Amino acid sequence: MAVEEQRAGSRVSRPEIRLVRRGFTDPAKAVRLLDGPGLEGLADDPVLLDALGATADPDLALLGLARLLEAADEPERHTLRDTLTTSKPLRDRLLGVLGVSTALGDHLARHPHDWHALVTFELRDMHPGPEDFRRALADGVKEDALSPANALRVAYRRCLLAIAARDLTGTTDLAQTAAELADLAGATLQTALDLAAEQDPEAAAACRLAVIGMGKCGGRELNYVSDVDVIFVAEPREGVDEHEAVKAATRLAAALTRLCSDTTGEGTIWPVDANLRPEGRNGPLVRTLASHLAYYQRWAKTWEFQALLKARPVAGDTELGAAYVEALAPMVWQAAARENFVADVQQMRRRVVDSIPAPELDRQLKLGPGGLRDVEFSVQLLQLVHGRTDPALRSGNTLEALAALSRGGYVGRADAASLDAAYRFLRSLEHRIQLHRLRRTHLMPTAEEDQRRLARSLAALINDDTRSDPVAALQREWKRHAVEVRRLHEKLFYRPLLDAVAELPHGAAGLTPDAARARLEALGYADPAAALRHISALASGVSRKAAIQRTLLPVLLGWFAESADPDAGLLNFRQVSDALGRTPWYLRLLRDESAAAEQLARVLSAGRLAPDLLLRAPEAVAMLGDPQGLLPRGRGALQSEVLAAVGRAGSTAAAVAAARSVRRRELFRTAAADVLGRLGEDPAEALDTAGEALTALNAATLQGALRACTAGWEAEHGDLPTRIAVIAMGRFGGHELGYGSDADVLFVHEPLLGSLEQEAARAAQAVCNELRTLLAAPSTEPPLLVDADLRPEGRSGPLVRTLASYAAYYRRWSHAWESQALLRAEPVAGDEELGARFRQLIDPLRYPGAGVPERDLVEIRRIKARIEAERLPRGADPTTHTKIGRGGLADVEWTVQLLQLRHGHEVPALRTTRTRAALAAAADAGLVEPADAEVLEAAWVLASRVRSAVMLVRGRPGDSFPGDARELSGVARYLGYGVGHSGELVDDYRRTTRRARAVVDRLFYGAG
Repeated sequence: MAVEEQRAGSRVSRPEIRLVRRGFTDPAKAVRLLDGPGLEGLADDPVLLDALGATADPDLALLGLARLLEAADEPERHTLRDTLTTSKPLRDRLLGVLGVSTALGDHLARHPHDWHALVTFELRDMHPGPEDFRRALADGVKEDALSPANALRVAYRRCLLAIAARDLTGTTDLAQTAAELADLAGATLQTALDLAAEQDPEAAAACRLAVIGMGKCGGRELNYVSDVDVIFVAEPREGVDEHEAVKAATRLAAALTRLCSDTTGEGTIWPVDANLRPEGRNGPLVRTLASHLAYYQRWAKTWEFQALLKARPVAGDTELGAAYVEALAPMVWQAAARENFVADVQQMRRRVVDSIPAPELDRQLKLGPGGLRDVEFSVQLLQLVHGRTDPALRSGNTLEALAALSRGGYVGRADAASLDAAYRFLRSLEHRIQLHRLRRTHLMPTAEEDQRRLARSLAALINDDTRSDPVAALQREWKRHAVEVRRLHEKLFYRPLLDAVAELPHGAAGLTPDAARARLEALGYADPAAALRHISALASGVSRKAAIQRTLLPVLLGWFAESADPDAGLLNFRQVSDALGRTPWYLRLLRDESAAAEQLARVLSAGRLAPDLLLRAPEAVAMLGDPQGLLPRGRGALQSEVLAAVGRAGSTAAAVAAARSVRRRELFRTAAADVLGRLGEDPAEALDTAGEALTALNAATLQGALRACTAGWEAEHGDLPTRIAVIAMGRFGGHELGYGSDADVLFVHEPLLGSLEQEAARAAQAVCNELRTLLAAPSTEPPLLVDADLRPEGRSGPLVRTLASYAAYYRRWSHAWESQALLRAEPVAGDEELGARFRQLIDPLRYPGAGVPERDLVEIRRIKARIEAERLPRGADPTTHTKIGRGGLADVEWTVQLLQLRHGHEVPALRTTRTRAALAAAADAGLVEPADAEVLEAAWVLASRVRSAVMLVRGRPGDSFPGDARELSGVARYLGYGVGHSGELVDDYRRTTRRARAVVDRLFYGAG
């Protein structure tokens, strides 16, 4: 302080320096106030100055004291000055309030006599209850018979002043302060109801009305400034019609609401919020008990039962209020058995976070990550799950419920203590922020002077020295608690599951096996017993491996629970861990790279395809830890790797197996990236990326297999007497492969100069047959089925033809459908020059210069209609079959291909094998209206994505939506639909494809 004094020099007086030492930031103003009216003679009182310096904001406390003394009459001022100098308890309480709350300082300036309310609370063991507050409010109302409503507001703030004084001087802790605020709210509601009854005695005589406190009021944990959530329930008095009684009760409830919420005079006490009632603001304000029960039995959502957890009668008819709570309690404590219970609660929490404006996210004490709502949601979720069988957990108060959860072994003692401390700090911080101006806010202020006042008022709760830099100390403590809350919020629901089955240190939660199974069932695990066995196998024991798993599993279980199939996720994780558990990098990767652990959990629980691929070679987990690891690789890089692997193999079978191994790994890379949303933000872009990646992968695999089979033939027979090219067809040629697509191809060969055509044909036939056999052979690697049925004469024709044979066939025998199929032909493997010449051969067929003859148009339409009538599987729904169904892939592709056949010779952009590119070209050329093109593209993209999703989820291809509810949910999740919204997906699909079919009818069939 000597340094400050030297710096001050001649600029400030010695009295000002003394004030700076006591924490005043504007000493010149403080000196003027101390020399002003009311404070004469107190400027040199060290006791008063020390007491002012001990407040959160000495400048604010002095200003409030000066205003109070100035407003008081002479006798009152003299009494107050004497009490200030002689009574330390009163001095500390008054200055403590004035140093924190501008709003309560304003109240004292308007009502200077109200400082006497602070004297009432001298004894530390006095804890006023609802009756004490009711008497105080009733006495206050009697003081102003002309304006009882305004008198109620004045009396309310007088009681609030006393509560704040006890709070700020440490006479009460947070829990007691919040309980007193709730009791004061209940007393205020009762007094307002009494006033309403006096104003409308006819209504009071017609009904019994109970006011049920909800939210923080119901839980006896109210804030200083908060909406007071209520529900009104009424019953007719004897001899009164029920309808008339409800109308009368509605008048009373509305009058009560106005009395508390009116802004005239002293201003609003607080808004009375009845929106938690059945049907919310759209429902009647008052219902009978029977009406309430009927609604909750039939219509209520999960969140409404969660809200009822805190229901408590606070005013009105106590017998009716108790009956209401008793009648609804059984439904509240069975809410956890509802379908999607945990998912609904978690989704509601996510919606709350998502609704926070971005600029406020880091300042939110209540709703933000690591905030108060994280604590409350975690505690309530555990209560609802375990409170079904344990009545000790059925408290509406967060801290009481947390203590009960700890005593019951549902939460570890250390975790409960940390959460309790964090909750008390965050609520205390919220209280201090609201006290300043008595405004409803949950945002940390940004001004340094505000944060300094908060830090000084909370010094007893901050585990740091606040004297040198109070703002920095406050920020550190706040962030420390927020991080701890977020950590425990993610851990609380899952960690005790480990404690139930693993050998853990002393002090861990003692969740029983039955309770663990109940929790897993609530989380969505279909087979809790199996899940517990997996957890036990992973986490039991004292090895380093088990210790790391105990760290990982609480979070992983949460990620699994957010998926459509938690059981599969946990089982797959156990299998991968069993395969890699002794590999030193595996658990280290998951422990140290949280992104890799989350990605693994998402992949393992999203369906069967990616986990099946991973389980065949678990070391592919490593790519999840590489930021670039999930980017699909280009065809050149893939082909180089495949050919190198083929070249190192010792036999043809081994070489093809090596190519298939590379394909399996790359399939996993693409599938994992797809599941995790890494292929593109736009669905169509992601679909294109996946199609390109799968096409490049199959092309590289075919190139490697062809090289291997050629080398094998030559090792046995000498040089191959012919050249071979592989032509991709269908979705393969269109770069539109899905995960379950076969590789449709044509094989073409050309004998080398001097070779006999028959020998060349036999050699080509042998090589291509072996290629198909080895790529499809049973193996640990996924098969690649090479389908050559689109060749001339189909299955009856030779597998391989020469270029000249293709030319002769197409010249003489080719059908319209074959020209249509050739629209998607593209060389992908083998001899490049031969492939290019094949392309030259077929271009005149697929882009005929004279267009398409009418007879061919009729034939194409006839074939399409026949396919629709005959090829649809028995029992399949034509409105949801993605391939042949109405508005599905075939509809869109045949329509686009018809446009290519008719106009490809005159519109170069139509000469593409890709469906979306051809459709865009047709729209650009004016052949299709842009709106129609948009409809067709939307249907084609959605149908393609559904097929991919079915393969990813089921692990086998399918053209219809899965019949199994869990699999359908997985498909919906992949497509961006939330839990319980699978039906919306099917509805959206039908609507999209129905619109597409209308366009197809016009463009393809010429209807309309």
